Amino acid sequence: MMYRIFFLLFLGLLSGCSMKDKLADLVKSDDDNSEPPAPLVEFRQGLNVIELWSESTGSGTDEQYLLLTPIIVNQRLYVVDVSGRIKCLDATNGVTMWAKDMEHIGGSKLKFWSKAESETISGGPGYGENTILIGTSEGQVIAYSADQGEELWHTSVTSEVLSAPQRHNNIVIVRTLDGKIFALDGRSGKHLWNHDRSVPSLTLRGTSAPVISDDIVIAGSDGGHLAALELQTGRLLWEATITESRGSTDLERMVDIDSTPLVINGTIYVATYRGDLVAINMESGRELWRRDVSSYAGFSADDDNIYLTDEDSHIWALERYTGNSVWKQEKLHARGATAASVIGDYIVVGDFEGYLHWLNKGTGDFVARTRITKERIIVKPLVLGKYLYAYSSDGTLAAYTYR
Repeated sequence: MMYRIFFLLFLGLLSGCSMKDKLADLVKSDDDNSEPPAPLVEFRQGLNVIELWSESTGSGTDEQYLLLTPIIVNQRLYVVDVSGRIKCLDATNGVTMWAKDMEHIGGSKLKFWSKAESETISGGPGYGENTILIGTSEGQVIAYSADQGEELWHTSVTSEVLSAPQRHNNIVIVRTLDGKIFALDGRSGKHLWNHDRSVPSLTLRGTSAPVISDDIVIAGSDGGHLAALELQTGRLLWEATITESRGSTDLERMVDIDSTPLVINGTIYVATYRGDLVAINMESGRELWRRDVSSYAGFSADDDNIYLTDEDSHIWALERYTGNSVWKQEKLHARGATAASVIGDYIVVGDFEGYLHWLNKGTGDFVARTRITKERIIVKPLVLGKYLYAYSSDGTLAAYTYR
């Protein structure tokens, strides 16, 4: 089901039709022969999950498949919606500290009410050095003060920004839909350098966010490649092929990296759609291990394991140092599970009906279930200590703890 959703969303992009219409057509289709989502399973509740607060933060993603993932910094939550509202909330109680409607960018009003031609927020929020960073469907990048939300600068790049820009050492890194990586001056938005990689003729609707670690930019591509670039200059340090394209058609050859790479202690973990999960040495680009598992949702990790959601919404626990399987949970099949978040002795994933599933991270068994709204959850939950924050596609943001 999710595979078909991605494919139709991409066709919607090519044809100029709104993604909302394409998704609605998919859901209403009578000839959908994809596998139905697994029903909710019964289990013995082993954990008491407590909702602390729930707030509507705006229109969310408006039924578009956009990974507008909230971020948490210094006990503040930052969230944006597709229509151009950015909010800062107190993470302890959900109270709005400031809110801003992004009606003007460079003196031109955003026409969010029109359909196919409208400019929308498509990437973000990103954060770095007290700056909130947003990308738009028309290739604009906007920087705001994290304290009060004042616009600091804006600039244009070559195409739509579908992932959160990142800032480090006064340099902002942006990945665009046409395969480019841009470096911008963090104080002014001035272009510093760009790295260009060709994009296959058919890709999934989405891009992984670049990761900055030790002044190195780690960036995946839609062709299944991973590049390491020098932050200050853009010089290519190395490039690794994560998955080779195979097949006779463009559809069969799709091996996109759409989940954000994870960097832990000098090792990069990266997954491709219809490909592999690979561990790579960050200094050399040398492959350490490889597992045949396809993912676009993403993954998380603790000291021992990688927790990955595959393309069928099966949840895996894999040993971090070898890639060997620890357990696999298949009872969320085709439920559109998000990437897993680790919280204490548990992992949590959201699904297409707004449920949060809590699993024992040692066994993969279900221990609790709660629901934000009836709308789908696309993005990975956030974790701060014993607190978990979940965001649904209708703009509802909720905080939970457990005992």
